[in-house]
Amino acid sequence: MSKHLASVLTTVNAPYSAQLDDVALAHCLADLDVAKQHAGHVSTFLAEIPPALQVEFAAVHHIPVSDLKAFAAAFSAWSGESYPLAA
Repeated sequence: MSKHLASVLTTVNAPYSAQLDDVALAHCLADLDVAKQHAGHVSTFLAEIPPALQVEFAAVHHIPVSDLKAFAAAFSAWSGESYPLAA
């Protein structure tokens, strides 16, 4: 994983004692039920990581952009928060 993609994990994990690796984060982004178990990490990803970097992270983990956007919309509906990719 590139250095700037690794920075995604630094940002996502910073406020939390439980740390996700890139595979675990990607799994969250592909499964709403798993994401709900790590809601803070996922919310940080969707809110604080620039959308272009979110898309790049997803691509590295074979998550199509359309699936990521659908996930962001579903997570937004569940959490009540709004995220750039959910629009």
